[in-house]
Order: sequence, then structure tokens, then C-alpha cells
Amino acid sequence: MNETNRLKRRLNLFHIIAIGIAYMSPFAVFDTFGIASDISSGHVPAAYIVVFTAILFTALSYGKLVKRYPAAGSVYSYTKNLINPYVGIMVGWVSFIDYLALPMINALLANIYLSAALPGVPGWVWIVGLIIIISVLNIFGVKLAASVNMLLVVFQVLIGIIFIFLTYHSIAQGPEHFIAPINLFPSGKEFSGLFTAAALLALAFIGFDAITTLSEETIKPKKTIPRGIILVATFGGIFFFTVTYFMQSLFPDVSTFKDIEGASPEIAYMIGGNLFLSIFTAGALFSVFASGLAAQMSASRLLYAMGRDKVLPQRFFGYLHPKFNSPVYSILLIGVLALTAIFLDLETATSLMQVIGIRNNYRIAIHWIVFSPIVQHLCFTLKDIMSG
Repeated sequence: MNETNRLKRRLNLFHIIAIGIAYMSPFAVFDTFGIASDISSGHVPAAYIVVFTAILFTALSYGKLVKRYPAAGSVYSYTKNLINPYVGIMVGWVSFIDYLALPMINALLANIYLSAALPGVPGWVWIVGLIIIISVLNIFGVKLAASVNMLLVVFQVLIGIIFIFLTYHSIAQGPEHFIAPINLFPSGKEFSGLFTAAALLALAFIGFDAITTLSEETIKPKKTIPRGIILVATFGGIFFFTVTYFMQSLFPDVSTFKDIEGASPEIAYMIGGNLFLSIFTAGALFSVFASGLAAQMSASRLLYAMGRDKVLPQRFFGYLHPKFNSPVYSILLIGVLALTAIFLDLETATSLMQVIGIRNNYRIAIHWIVFSPIVQHLCFTLKDIMSG
């Protein structure tokens, strides 16, 4: 493949951070709060501390690997070079399943939000419209898609800050007039619930690693990508902890809510009324849009890398648009597959999310095994010995 048919470096650190946060989806903290609080007996902030501590080691490992292999294939490229091409293919496909499913799930969620607001419009219109917009943005180039993601992320973070302020205001209006310190960590048998909740919340951090698929499109990737990984993971840890700390302080017992799994919209209404609930819903919609945009971007780069290596048909997957320099066929394929959301209902989607959750847990386990510092050290040492 000649130099004119290679990805071009156009992204800076801010683009990378925005894409990572968008994929990770800040609003995920609201979606899981109710069920995580119930499982952990009101210790969601502590569960996020546990998850962040574990994720930080993986993030550091990714930072080390991208310095050695700054390739678009991410986890596929690392395992291919570190261990074996066949292991690389296996790990690459596990990651691709995650990347592939997210645009479809996000399109379905957008349909749910928009159909609730405008019930007269057929659901398929929202799904097709969202996927077309996401695909067009990604085809027109990585920098445009990254810039749009940056705006969407800023909007989500602002809503998160407003949410924290309104929660604090509600606490200040209470009988105590201040935030009483909560017991972060449980005692005795409650620790099992804490770790169960942590396993659930680990899915919220999936995405910080996706920015490694953009290594070949990033300026100074050996410096920028590792910084981006650490900053995205750290932002997630701080944001998730802060939001849930205030939520848990205001609502230590979530059993009083009508729907534990959907407690956050109820909380948004209680602290800010209908106006903030509308803003909160808009933030949730922007969240799924940004996450779908980032997921399609990452998945297309992974397919491009596998096509370039002839693991997949090179003519199709290794093709880059001559003007926009984007893997257009891979983007279109992911968009077409995402259209299957038209045929899914909420119950089927929930089952699919559970399957994806199992895949993600498997993927996390692979990351821990393959990318632990000890395994890295052994693989690097063996590589150096074998190369003389």
C-alpha cells in the first residue's frame, strides 16, 4: 500500500480526549446509578473507586503499548506483534463485536428518546436518520467527526455540572443544610455487593482504549495517545465519582423510586423540574449520538487495519477515500449493520445488551491478561532476545 493511500495525521490531544470521552459516554453514570446503588447497598462512589483503580493499570499498559506499536489496529495490532497473529485476530474480533454493536444500540436508544418526545413520527425515521448523519460525518473525515464529538461532549459535561449543582442545592434546602459525609466503603458482607456493582460499572469505562485505533491519524501519537488514554480514564473516574457522590448523598436509599433501573430521570425531575428534565433528556440523546459516532469511527479503523494486513479482503476493508482519507467501505458496512436496530424492540435490545455485556467482560479479561505489565515485560524481553 503506497503512501498516498495511508491515513493522515490530523488529530491533536483535544480531539483524542473528546473522542475517548464520547465513546465512554458520561451519561452512562446516570443510566446505571439506580441498579448499582441497589446492588452495592448505597456505595456506588466506592464501586467507581475500585473500577478506576483497576482500569488505571490497563490504561498505563495501553500507553506503553501504543508507544511501541502506534498502529490503527489497537488491541489487534498489539497482540499480533506481541504474541501471535492468530491471537491478534481473535482479540481483534472480540473488540470489533463491541465496536460494531454500539452504533446499533445507540440508534435504538435515540429512537426511544425521540419517539417519546414525538410519538407521531415512525421510529425507523429516527434510526435511519441518526445512522446516516453519523456515517456521513465519519466519511467526510476524522477531524470533522472529532470536532462534532467535542461539541457534544462539552454539552454533556455542562449538563453534568448543572446536575451536580442542582443536587447540591437540593441537599442544602434539606434539614441538614449541608452534605453529610457518607460512608464510602461498606463493612462485612456488603463488600460482595460492592464488587458486583464494580463489575457492572466497569462497562462505563469501555472506550478509553478506543482512541488507540486513531494512532495513525494523531499528531505525535507516541506522545499524544498515551496522554489521552490517561486523561480520559482519569476524567471518567473523577466525573463518575463526583456525580454519584452527590446523588448518593441526596438519595442514600434508591428503593423509594418507582423504577430503580430508570432512577436518574426521576431524580432530574425532582431536583430541576420539567425544564431540567427536558435538558437532561437532550443530554442523553446527544450522549448516544456522540457514542455512536465514536464507536463507528473506531470500528472502521480496526477493520481498515485488518484489511491492510489482508486478514480481511484488502480491496474492500483496506480502501481509503482519495479525498476524505477515510475507510469509507468499512464505515458504510457498519452503518448498514446498524440499521438492524429497525427490527429490534426494547425487550430484544435489552437481551442484546446483556450479551454485549458478557462480551465486554470477556474483552476486559483479555485486556488484563494480555496487557498486564508482567506479560508485557515478558513479551518485550522475548521479542528482544529473538531479534538478536
